[in-house]
Amino acid sequence: MRVRHTLPAAVAVAGLAMTATACGGGSSDSGSSAAKGGQSLKGHTVTVAGVWTGEEQASFKKVLQGFTDATGAKTDFVSTGDNVSTVIGTKIAGGDAPDVVMVPQVGVVQQFASSGWLQPLSSAVDAEVTQNYAPVWKNYGTVKGQLYALYFKASDKSTVWYSPTAFANAGVTPPTTYAQMMTDAKTISDSGLAAFSVGGQDGWPLTDWFENIYLSQAGPGNYDKLAQHQIKWTDPTVVKALTTLGDFFKQDDLIAGGRKGALATDFPTSVEQVFGDSPKAGMTYEGDFVSGNVQSLHKKVGTDAKFFPFPAVDGGQPPVVGGGDAAVVLNKGKDKAAGMALVKYLASPQAAAIWAKAGGFISPNKAVPLTDYTDPTLRETAKSIVDAGNGVRFDMSDQAPAAFGGTAGTGEWKILQDFLRDPSNPAKTAQTLESAAAKAYQG
Repeated sequence: MRVRHTLPAAVAVAGLAMTATACGGGSSDSGSSAAKGGQSLKGHTVTVAGVWTGEEQASFKKVLQGFTDATGAKTDFVSTGDNVSTVIGTKIAGGDAPDVVMVPQVGVVQQFASSGWLQPLSSAVDAEVTQNYAPVWKNYGTVKGQLYALYFKASDKSTVWYSPTAFANAGVTPPTTYAQMMTDAKTISDSGLAAFSVGGQDGWPLTDWFENIYLSQAGPGNYDKLAQHQIKWTDPTVVKALTTLGDFFKQDDLIAGGRKGALATDFPTSVEQVFGDSPKAGMTYEGDFVSGNVQSLHKKVGTDAKFFPFPAVDGGQPPVVGGGDAAVVLNKGKDKAAGMALVKYLASPQAAAIWAKAGGFISPNKAVPLTDYTDPTLRETAKSIVDAGNGVRFDMSDQAPAAFGGTAGTGEWKILQDFLRDPSNPAKTAQTLESAAAKAYQG
């Protein structure tokens, strides 16, 4: 599942705790001409599966049309919903595997590779990544020394979006500490508008809340260990972060509709409740991709909607939690060569420029000109994510096995939804998380 305007200095990476850090070239250079124009793939059809819906899907289809214009190949996009691994596994078993999958979790890339489902990316794609991406993004797509995934879309999940009108009415300004943010939240609530809209119906925003608190409060070293289950979820640092998050969840008056309302609010609605025509809250926390949802509401980012970096917790460093969506080629697809050509195209700055101009997108590709971002806010964010280089900590739940960190209705998503429903016992929630994590990592 999922960058910011003014990023704080990125946390230095002591080790990104990826499965592997080396990369290897693929077995074929299929697709080396994909971005060169012509009709070299006329008559081919590439089936692409991904989680995107709404504005994101519409924007990605513009990118796919760019591929068609460049190569002559047609494309067919299939939405998987959030349960990517389950849906793709079913399609492979049924002999209906797509050619390319846009995978939103590092853990799922690793799972697919370990299951033998993936085609190594070609040496042409490898060369593009080596030249135009920070090493961290190549590491994210590498499993046991082999490059399998191309990170096309990046995100910064350390941004808090707010209504300038709501802040002005309450007499508050963007905070620089978590404690001040909670104080301001109370002030906004006292002014007659709930402080936050929380997309609790979708479990993944809740994992992002936890991860930002944990990274800042417990530090990057513990973050890396927990991401790889090298420390247990019952560790005191986890209980402390859950306690901090639970103290917020307990305050029903700070949340639009209270906890019950949050559990019935999906991510797009959480944005609409702040920036729609009938606002119910002054802030919503999520990644830079909120800007696309704001624009779909016909509101202007930078005027009607602004954000501040997720603030430092308990004297720690401001967190920099990143995410991204990676393209992989399935070896059971019907047209692997055309699929590889699409991934080669996605590695080009031309492909990224299409979505950059549409909004709601940033690329980790440093060859994408900043002028391609028509939104000045996203232009600054894109520069920050590229400048951060190896300093981004990847979304923790996206690094976990899908059964724990990436599946609706189970694992971390479901457990944190239950915690939102009843935040009274952080230690018990930590134990439940540990039980689910231990099972998933053993599997």
